Amino acid sequence: MAKKFDTNPLDPSFPEKVKEKEKAKKRSTKPLGGKNGRTTQFADPVVTEEQTRKFREGEFNAYDPAFGNEYAQPSPLYRPEEENDRSLKIGNISLPENVLTMLPYIPISLIGIVAAIIELVFIPKSEPKVRYHAAQGLAAHIAIYIVMAVLGIVSWGSELASTASDIFWVVTTIILIVFAFKAWQGKPIHIQSVESLTDWLEEKIKPQN
Repeated sequence: MAKKFDTNPLDPSFPEKVKEKEKAKKRSTKPLGGKNGRTTQFADPVVTEEQTRKFREGEFNAYDPAFGNEYAQPSPLYRPEEENDRSLKIGNISLPENVLTMLPYIPISLIGIVAAIIELVFIPKSEPKVRYHAAQGLAAHIAIYIVMAVLGIVSWGSELASTASDIFWVVTTIILIVFAFKAWQGKPIHIQSVESLTDWLEEKIKPQN
């Protein structure tokens, strides 16, 4: 009588069974038709207006794949925390990027307006973040001066309009200071009310070569 330990636990026919299963799989596999053996290409990324705006404001870094294949792989030396430390030249003057994005919002005298115009004239199109803030800062100043002029005309016959003009000037000055501080920190800024004027200024004031 055979004992249970006399049975060989390994099936001698196991290798042959595996080969038969592999052959059966190969016979049942069929190539996909209609593609002629070609790999389906992925569609080109679609960049929305919102993505473009955020990119220009600096919310996206320059290596976002949606803005072109050349940006898909960041440099191994790229450090996002040092992005605002890089300097750009305006003529013979070299200034950090965060300083350039801050200057157009300064409400003191005509510093913000002059800085914005200089940046739009000298900063190339390859620096969309700086040019965007320059155009937006200039647009904000223009809008404020227009409103102030209207309130000034109305205030000739009304003390209430004169008070409203003073309050408007104080509020907009505080807002511009806040924008300047946020720009210096590298945070995105978007002024919806002057968006069209911002785009127009950035397009019409072309950089000098």
